[in-house]
Amino acid sequence: MKYLFSAFLSMLLLVPLAALARDNNSRSVEIPSPVVVAGHQLNPGQYKLEWQQPGPRVTVNFVKNGKTVASVPATLKTNDSKVTQDDVMTRTTATNKNRLMEIDFGHQKEAFVFSGQSRS
Repeated sequence: MKYLFSAFLSMLLLVPLAALARDNNSRSVEIPSPVVVAGHQLNPGQYKLEWQQPGPRVTVNFVKNGKTVASVPATLKTNDSKVTQDDVMTRTTATNKNRLMEIDFGHQKEAFVFSGQSRS
């Protein structure tokens, strides 16, 4: 009986750790204006970015209102220091669209770099 209680207690302690580990592979970001990333048009708004791989090559899922609206390849990089706020970097294409190039997350060292394979 004592062993069963110890096993139960151990499992109870592991559940919050599993939840924390899952959250390490997601970040939220506000995209202030329409952007194109790997051929996907993203409208302005709050997005949750999720990925499964440890990096550096990852597939990033852009989730808005609980629905994945785009899955795109990216490079997960580590900055030398933390930035104080989110930084969404874009480049204007020849067709006057903003192509998403990089997202640096505020108060984190992680950033995503998106390749130039956009169709716009």
